[in-house]
Amino acid sequence: MDYSRDIDKLRHTASHVLAQAVKELWPDVKVTIGPAIDNGFYYDFDKKEPFTDDDLRKIEKAMYRIVNKNLPMKQSSMKRDEAIKLFRSMKEDYKVELIENLPDQEVSIFKTGDEFLDLCKGPHIPATGAIKGLKLLSVAGAYWRGDEKRPMLQRIYGTAFFTQKELDEYLKMLDEAAKRDHRKIATQLDLFHIYHDTAGAGLVFYHPNGAMLRKIMEDYLRAQHLKRGYQLVMTPHILKGKLWDISGHAENYRENMYYFKVDEEDYAVKPMNCPGHILIYKSQTRSYRDLPVRYFELGTVYRQEKAGVLHGLLRVRGFTQDDAHIFLRPEQIKNEVIGVIDFVFDAMNDFGFHDLHIELSTRPEKFMGSIANWDKATAALKDALDTKGLKYDINEGDGAFYGPKIDIKLKDAIGRQWQCGTIQCDFLLPERFELNYVDESGNQATPVMLHRAILGSLERFIGTLIEHYAGNFPLWLAPNQVTIIPLKDEHQSFATQVKTALQQADIRVVVDDRNESLSKRIREASVKKIPYQIIIGDKEVQSSQVTVRLQNGSDLGAMSPDALLGRLKQQIIDKQ
Repeated sequence: MDYSRDIDKLRHTASHVLAQAVKELWPDVKVTIGPAIDNGFYYDFDKKEPFTDDDLRKIEKAMYRIVNKNLPMKQSSMKRDEAIKLFRSMKEDYKVELIENLPDQEVSIFKTGDEFLDLCKGPHIPATGAIKGLKLLSVAGAYWRGDEKRPMLQRIYGTAFFTQKELDEYLKMLDEAAKRDHRKIATQLDLFHIYHDTAGAGLVFYHPNGAMLRKIMEDYLRAQHLKRGYQLVMTPHILKGKLWDISGHAENYRENMYYFKVDEEDYAVKPMNCPGHILIYKSQTRSYRDLPVRYFELGTVYRQEKAGVLHGLLRVRGFTQDDAHIFLRPEQIKNEVIGVIDFVFDAMNDFGFHDLHIELSTRPEKFMGSIANWDKATAALKDALDTKGLKYDINEGDGAFYGPKIDIKLKDAIGRQWQCGTIQCDFLLPERFELNYVDESGNQATPVMLHRAILGSLERFIGTLIEHYAGNFPLWLAPNQVTIIPLKDEHQSFATQVKTALQQADIRVVVDDRNESLSKRIREASVKKIPYQIIIGDKEVQSSQVTVRLQNGSDLGAMSPDALLGRLKQQIIDKQ
């Protein structure tokens, strides 16, 4: 690989430059770890006083001095005991702990020129001078090794690019992202609230507008699933602990689950819907003629996420998945996977996303089941993608513990990627739960199971929609589609007639009859991002027409209520 043009290696090198700059400015600060991450890098430091904005500016200047020296990145190896002795002499206690926990007898060391030494496997770009665009972004708290019982460190986030132009474009995108922050827009549109102090972090309360937006999505999903041959199911929110022992979640996922006792027996709040769907499948004898069986549930699950990673709707502890499980014969995998891929693409297009990226994730280090079945499952997913002629990246070792998966990511209006659809091929759970069907020869056979979601978490997808559209939802998604503004009391009767006609046609409409000026009511309707504004005054009452404005300020002039209704219906049908 040509590491000289690899953005992850560039950013990994930038993290070392960051650590070197901090040590130059504050020699007593202890360094810990600093990886490249999506869109940037970070490094964690143990420093008594908090880093300030002024400190970040000083560090950034020091980083540019290091970059401009074009220092080579030199790798060497060292005996484990020698490395411990070396970093202990440097009083870098965190590095010592890391080395002590390494199984290898030799460890990798990187030097930035002859000025800075760090414990690191690499690889890096050849020299610091390749970093042309560099920016420190923020500081956050982070527990050492992610353990809340360990010291709280200070994490400095930054980003780096091969050119200043790329950096400028990224910073412009960040500025636009800040304007689109779904939490700010949610307050403006009165969509949802998360009561961290009084109700608990990561738990969402949908206000009427937010609940309406969610209902629109749920109605869409139910209709689309029924159209594609899925059956609706519902499963309990709590299940016995032994069920999670059988599924393997207790062994592989317990730290993310909520356990409690009922009648001295372990129960858990479900973090997944799959065991419930498995029990429904197992409730009766199945024939090969019955397969595939497709179960769909808008299933609410709960996962114990650390408080530090919670972020509005994008990372929560309680969320609803558009979850389905397909039980099928091995020879049916390819066609079913293709069907799910088509479903995801159709849904994404309906919601306004047309740029999709696909990844195939393979067997992780910590997995369950036989390698032979893993190989068959991976080959089946790959075959479906190849048959569709789709481009995809291989994401080595990132599959679920029970099977490989296809992840489909969307790109939003400002170029950010978001996870949405997923398809996981599972030979393991049907075996562990002893599922079967009667095959053509009358013998018992074990089905294969596909786990799949189209939008994924509804919470995360709503957050994505808000930021993609900046709250300016297309008409079919807008919680309130029309606001009627009667100018005076004597216009109320006609306003009520128009409202009733629109409501009977399933148009979501509100009337703003407050004793406020027309300009103020129009302005507030625009702030609330209601797509259509209908003005009713003397002229409109006399002509039995309405004056129509769009949220963007365009004036459509006068039209009959029937003409307006026709326009609205067609726009909704077209998903505009």
